[in-house]
Amino acid sequence: MRTGLRIIALVAGILCVFQCQAQTSGTPFPKGELSNAKNHTGKIWLSELNVGDSTFDPGIAQAVYGAGAKLDWHIHPGGQVLLITEGTGYYQERGKPVRIVHKGDVIKCAPGVEHWHGASPQSSFAYIAVTPTQKGKTIWLEPVSDKDYNSVK
Repeated sequence: MRTGLRIIALVAGILCVFQCQAQTSGTPFPKGELSNAKNHTGKIWLSELNVGDSTFDPGIAQAVYGAGAKLDWHIHPGGQVLLITEGTGYYQERGKPVRIVHKGDVIKCAPGVEHWHGASPQSSFAYIAVTPTQKGKTIWLEPVSDKDYNSVK
């Protein structure tokens, strides 16, 4: 099977899991480990579901954010798709307004686009991230300013 078809089949399988879970709260995956990385503010738990390799390229991870937690500005050289599974969060691309996102939303971030995402101040937030890895690792930039975070309208 070609790589593109494998990715489509993998994402379709993930979406089927979420449809089956639609009647229950939470996700079918463990919350993961509390991150101690220096590229975010607040509490974020990560669970690596698939490490990208030569057979199945995309890295797939679940991220669970405590209220107010957010990642720094960053870039994914291969782009990223976020499948929002819980709560209310924010997503912003450089130079654009902050978007409010909710459970069931799908965010497609094009390759090379500077962006950040995080939980709203009053809500936890979770998603499954599908990130192609063959074009390079995440490039971390500066922390999100209070001005950017609080610019939600």
